[in-house]
Amino acid sequence: MQIERYGHIRGSRYNLSLALLMLLSTLLAGCGINNIPTYDEQVKAAWAQVQNQYQRRADLIPNLVETVKGYAKQEQETLTAVIEARAKATSIQVDANTLNDPAKLKQFQDAQGQLTGALSRLMVVSERYPDLKSNQNFLSLQSQLEGTENRIAVARRDFIAAVEKYNTEIRTFPGRLWHSVMYSDLPIRPNFEATAADADKAPQVKF
Repeated sequence: MQIERYGHIRGSRYNLSLALLMLLSTLLAGCGINNIPTYDEQVKAAWAQVQNQYQRRADLIPNLVETVKGYAKQEQETLTAVIEARAKATSIQVDANTLNDPAKLKQFQDAQGQLTGALSRLMVVSERYPDLKSNQNFLSLQSQLEGTENRIAVARRDFIAAVEKYNTEIRTFPGRLWHSVMYSDLPIRPNFEATAADADKAPQVKF
C-alpha cells in the first residue's frame, strides 16, 4: 500500500511539474520570447524574394538587348550601358551572411538602381524605332520586364516592412529584454532607403 501510495504521489508531482512547465512555456510565448527569431526568419524570406525578382530581371536583359540591337545598332552606347550595369548588379551578391552589412546592402541597392536607370533609357530609345516597337518579341519582353519591375517594388516594400518590424521588436519592450538575454547575437539590420516605389500600394511601372 505504501509503495502504491508513494508511486501515486510521484506521479502526481510529475503531472504537476509537466503542467507548470507547459504553463510557463505558454506564458513565455505570450510574452514574445519567440518574436525575434520569427521576425528574423521573415526578414530572410523577404530578402530571398527581393533577390529572386532582381535575378528574374537580369535574366530578361540579354534577350532584350539582342532584340533592340537588331533594330537599333546605332544605339550602341545605350546598349553597352545596360550590359555593363547588368554585369555590375549581378556581381554584387548579398546573402544571409552579409545582409547585416549596411555598406554591402547600399552597394547592392545602388547597382540595381543604376540598372533601372539604364533600362529606362533603353526604353526611351526604343520609341524612335517603330519597327522595334511593333516586334512581338520586343513587346513580350517589355511586358515581362514591366511585370518584373512591379514585383521588385512589392518585394522591396515587403522587405522594408519586415526589417522595420524586426528592428522595432529588438528596440522595444519586451523584445529588448529577450534580445539582451537570449538573442544578443542577432543585430539591428540595415534597410533599403524607402522610395516612392516602396509605397503601400504596388505601383504600375512603365518604362
